[in-house]
Amino acid sequence: MNALAATSRNFKNAARILGLDAKIEKSLLIPFREIKVECTIPKDDGSLVSYVGFRVQHDNARGPMKGGIRYHPEVDPDEVNALAQLMTWKTAVADIPYGGAKGGIGCTPRDLSMSELERLTRVFTQKIHDLIGIHTDVPAPDMGTNAQTMAWILDEYSKFHGHSPAVVTGKPIDLGGSLGREAATGRGVVFGTEALLAEYGKSCKGLTFVIQGFGNVGSWAAKLIHEKGGKVIAVSDITGAVKNPNGLDIIELVKHKESTGSLLNFSGGDNMDPNEILIHECDVLIPSALGGVLNRENASSVRAKFIVEAANHPTDPEADEILSKKGVIILPDIYANAGGVTVSYFEWVQNIQGFMWEEEKVNNELQRYMTRAFHNIKSMCKTYDCNLRMGAFTLGVNRVARATNLRGWEA
Repeated sequence: MNALAATSRNFKNAARILGLDAKIEKSLLIPFREIKVECTIPKDDGSLVSYVGFRVQHDNARGPMKGGIRYHPEVDPDEVNALAQLMTWKTAVADIPYGGAKGGIGCTPRDLSMSELERLTRVFTQKIHDLIGIHTDVPAPDMGTNAQTMAWILDEYSKFHGHSPAVVTGKPIDLGGSLGREAATGRGVVFGTEALLAEYGKSCKGLTFVIQGFGNVGSWAAKLIHEKGGKVIAVSDITGAVKNPNGLDIIELVKHKESTGSLLNFSGGDNMDPNEILIHECDVLIPSALGGVLNRENASSVRAKFIVEAANHPTDPEADEILSKKGVIILPDIYANAGGVTVSYFEWVQNIQGFMWEEEKVNNELQRYMTRAFHNIKSMCKTYDCNLRMGAFTLGVNRVARATNLRGWEA
């Protein structure tokens, strides 16, 4: 099942549980605006190449739309639609005053030089600058993009609208980025995991963790779990996978990957088949790579007690049902990986106020937001006798529906 179908299915289940009126249900499902633009740039050799860029603005009932921009060859309208909708519910679950959006360009970033990436980013910004804005739609980094990409968008947007640091988040610190933003999604994953484990009288200390994906989110989650006494016994990324039943030394593993460009042949662990990572025995499995990795083919073989969804949509609905029947507790993506957008909100607030926070304040506020959101989800689970995924979806959808109704339907 593709991401859009799965997301819409979860939304419809939540709408049914909440008893939403059919009119508002349809209104919440249809995106506010879909943008598709052609981006032609000269390559370094002088030839011209064209790419297609997308921006889907899903909902703005609760505030400006918010969401990442990804550069990836598989970017398509369905995927962007699904992720924009997820952002609407995610910002509502986190209780930050945003709606949802998502964007992307169908390209392979590693095949482009730095100057070609800059030209592509600037052309994309030129095509959408009048449809984004500080109080309209605030982009952020995503797969294949980073703080440098945001710096280019900020600079290009500011040519049209004057200096506007709050138009994007996830910027370099020197251009108004927030301290703590780089680690925010991974840190939020750990705060969410701690809140979940506390419900069962457990903590990270002494438990075993397996992490699929060792990019920004997975590596930060691993480092922080390691600091808290958790044993990260296996990790994987596109370069391979490594394991150590006694726990990997994450600091040394990060150094190894930085120096060699790969996880393989790490002296503090053994190479393993990356296809085995999701079914490796552990207490907590953290998928933090691509969507759809847990499906009906492998779900029955999963041996984790808890799954924390650091990636967007890593669990297909069919796998969800299989895992639930097995008694696996799943912390859903629209809550578990909300740390990034929450600290993006803090960055936006700092930019608007022109007053920057210390990193300790950022991290303390993030923990407060993540812990509060978890208890709000648990409250919905109790009210509607549902699992954590439906608890999160009913919480998010209900908040957006209430805001929509309060704003009124009259033109």
